[in-house]
Amino acid sequence: MQCRTLGARPSFHQSKFLVSRSQDVAFHIHPRFREGIVVRNSMIGGNWGQEEREMSMNPFMEGQYFDVSNISHARFKVFVNGQHLFDFFHRWQSFNEIDMLDIEGDVQISYIHF
Repeated sequence: MQCRTLGARPSFHQSKFLVSRSQDVAFHIHPRFREGIVVRNSMIGGNWGQEEREMSMNPFMEGQYFDVSNISHARFKVFVNGQHLFDFFHRWQSFNEIDMLDIEGDVQISYIHF
């Protein structure tokens, strides 16, 4: 799967976004509205990696659009309301094996570009 850009709008309810291959997860993003954080991680070989949580605030807001883009084989870039928020660097070498996009929760998908 070569998903280049995903645009969506989350609700206040729990929402999760996973880009994965089979049982591994290349990129897991979980805005936790009540905690005011955005958790980022990956799962390789059935084991979750070290969570990334460092941010001064959670910019995701109910009903506000965001974009997730794969710019290169090195990282995902996340934008909220048109502003670059963070990069998530790939943690495995076989980026071309990614074959699934899984979105959980109450999310309105605006577009997916391949």
